[in-house]
Amino acid sequence: MKILVMNGPNLNLLGKREPEIYGSVTLDDINKRILVLAAELGVEVAFFQSNHEGELVQKIQDAMGVYEAIVINPGAYTHTSVALRDAISSTGIPTVEAHISNIYKREEFRKHSYISGVAVGQIAGFGPDSYLLALRAAVGFVTTKGTTVQ
Repeated sequence: MKILVMNGPNLNLLGKREPEIYGSVTLDDINKRILVLAAELGVEVAFFQSNHEGELVQKIQDAMGVYEAIVINPGAYTHTSVALRDAISSTGIPTVEAHISNIYKREEFRKHSYISGVAVGQIAGFGPDSYLLALRAAVGFVTTKGTTVQ
């Protein structure tokens, strides 16, 4: 099984960006943790980060037929991008939305996700562990053929 782990804008600045919200762990640190878990689960992962909406959309489209699932932290595009929502919906690739912070305990505008309506699930608020939980969820969803509770 191959899973694509995607990160949106400003997540390349983890470890430097607002450490009171996002902590001091870098995106590279998170990716290393994901690789360890992926090996334990017997799955392959690939990583992609971009600050550009079009590049993220293109990567989702290019994932068709290559990856069985996507784990995505869309960053600020969570709250603004119909294009990412449409790409996820159009490809039909099971997608798990992940957030380091609990977006529902933050500013009002962050409480809406365009992605959640087309994702198989959302995990938020567990810091870097959100990615590990999302990876487990994606693997579980794919291996049970999506027979999780709706």
